[in-house]
Amino acid sequence: MINRVVLVGRLTRDPEMRYTRSGIAVTRFTLACDRPFSGQDGKREADFIDCVVWRKQAENVSKYLSKGSMAGVDGRLQISSYEGQDGQKRYRAEVVADGVRFLSSKGDGRDSAPPPRDDEAPPAKGGFDQQPYSSGIDLSDDDLPF
Repeated sequence: MINRVVLVGRLTRDPEMRYTRSGIAVTRFTLACDRPFSGQDGKREADFIDCVVWRKQAENVSKYLSKGSMAGVDGRLQISSYEGQDGQKRYRAEVVADGVRFLSSKGDGRDSAPPPRDDEAPPAKGGFDQQPYSSGIDLSDDDLPF
């Protein structure tokens, strides 16, 4: 069986980070994901999808993302139920993120290089401007085999 969700969208508000009683970070945020078509009035519609992320990634989301930031989320859909104040059973759907990619940095709204993931080494000395695979050979599209 497969339960996999991949989303790209913008945060609708600043992420909310809290800690469990045992000290584990958990951050909740909502992504607005544009639909690939327009409504009858010609306007683009969006879906607003609740997401939750845990541990170090939760701390990074809270630190580096804010309202309007573009983010990519890879995770699974989780449906939970609870009893509302009126005694009715309610359901909640949210994406439990396994990974969050920062597609724009906090506060600038422009696409930029994201901070390193938890499992990645920091960039080499000299930053992102280095081109380690540049051979100095000038290639055109006609030189490509595909």
